[in-house]
Amino acid sequence: MLTRRGMIGGIAAAWLTITGAAPAVAQSQVPLTVFAAASLTDALQEVGRAWTKRSGQPVRFSFAASGTGARQIVAGAPADLFVSAEPGWMDQVQAAGRLVPGRRRDLLGGRLVLVAPASSRVRLAIRPGFALAAALGERGRLAIGDPRSVPAGRYAQAALTRLGVWGGVTTRLAPAQDVRAALSYVARGEAPLGIVYETDAAAEPAVRIVGTFPAASHPPIVYPAAVVKGAKPGAVAFYRFLGGGEAMAIFRRYRFRTSR
Repeated sequence: MLTRRGMIGGIAAAWLTITGAAPAVAQSQVPLTVFAAASLTDALQEVGRAWTKRSGQPVRFSFAASGTGARQIVAGAPADLFVSAEPGWMDQVQAAGRLVPGRRRDLLGGRLVLVAPASSRVRLAIRPGFALAAALGERGRLAIGDPRSVPAGRYAQAALTRLGVWGGVTTRLAPAQDVRAALSYVARGEAPLGIVYETDAAAEPAVRIVGTFPAASHPPIVYPAAVVKGAKPGAVAFYRFLGGGEAMAIFRRYRFRTSR
């Protein structure tokens, strides 16, 4: 028989469900889905584990080229947060009305580097007119992210154009679906040289850094992060956690540039 106390308890539980005021423990068990640039794979996974340890809430990641993630979110993909490798793709998501107002920030910065297989003996000083095409050899190709959708590829094109060597390699590119794929071409010896972020090179022992591109040769490398409209409970808290001291320490360990 249902007692008066039982009825009141049932009504209260239903009210909590209707208003969304569910217990924090229950909310924390609902996984967050984060769409993020492929170059953030290792660092963000560690940050996600730190968040789960602190809050109990799991985090699932979908890593891809920023352009791919942006187009999917604009099309309605159920992401809770988006972390892009450049502001331009984030701007497109914002223009489509898919971001929560006031929940966007520039999170990280980075550097662009030229890499070769670890066993390679190539030496190049990155400066105007440097002999990039000659260093590729007769049949070698330059691995970069596809500039049409991959920010690292756009930065690479901008840098090589500013340095006056883009025209000499446009027919000798090995465009990849994201920066990690470009890195793998070099790591496996399929391309003698590639252009990736410093953070990617640091994560792959099968490559070595030949040189770092001057910061003035390309637009600033900026990683904006934002909360997507319709995000699940915990998304804003995780967004704040990304900019906090614990997460920043992890990002610095992976060689990202931070403001704190």
